[in-house]
Amino acid sequence: MVLSGVSIGNPTVDQLMHFGANNAGNVLVYGEWWRIVTAMFVHVGILHLATNMWCLWNLALLAEPLMGSFGVLAVYILTGAAGNLLSTDINWLWPIRDGSGGVFFPAGAGASGAVFGIAGALIVLLKSNRLPVPPVELKKLRKSVIYFAALNLILGLSISGGNLFLHSSLNIDNWAHVGGFSCGLLFAMPMVPRIGSPRTLFQRRLQVAVIMTVGLLVLFGFYVSNIAPPAGFTTGSAN
Repeated sequence: MVLSGVSIGNPTVDQLMHFGANNAGNVLVYGEWWRIVTAMFVHVGILHLATNMWCLWNLALLAEPLMGSFGVLAVYILTGAAGNLLSTDINWLWPIRDGSGGVFFPAGAGASGAVFGIAGALIVLLKSNRLPVPPVELKKLRKSVIYFAALNLILGLSISGGNLFLHSSLNIDNWAHVGGFSCGLLFAMPMVPRIGSPRTLFQRRLQVAVIMTVGLLVLFGFYVSNIAPPAGFTTGSAN
């Protein structure tokens, strides 16, 4: 993005959309469903990217021994997509309205939905009694992940609430966080951790988790695609 002339610190909405940011209007009106996936690889400047990558680094270091490389990739893609789908659904049902009653949809970008998804999966997997780790240490690790998710969700909600009074242009996509986190919990439920489990059992449970999650996302996407447009709809994007 920077090599093509985009600001490293403050890209515009049009630039974000050009590189694949999510937008309910583009997805549901123009059929650009690929944005559900590409948006998790687009960031609103270097600070946004660095923050998400720091969180991803710390969580993935803990997740990869439990899920394997493919498992981490799968949970990242699927939970990130779930977060963007839920965000699309909410923005379509309750869009932004300007002074004249026109309807606009915000652009969404970032990996935070996927990061929350990995946190959700970790909370479930760290509960397993198969792990060859002292229960006290497991409890500490699990608590730290729960605190991470709770604090970041509260922070996002606080920033969004503050924006209502300050009229700031900074928006946090809290629904993407909620969707990613919920999908992460669901993804990990049929799984067993790779450490301490037979290889065949782990691989079979991972396959079940992927197939189950993909199926549910397809069904949810079908539901979202059939929601009627909001009253007063006009094409466009909100800043």
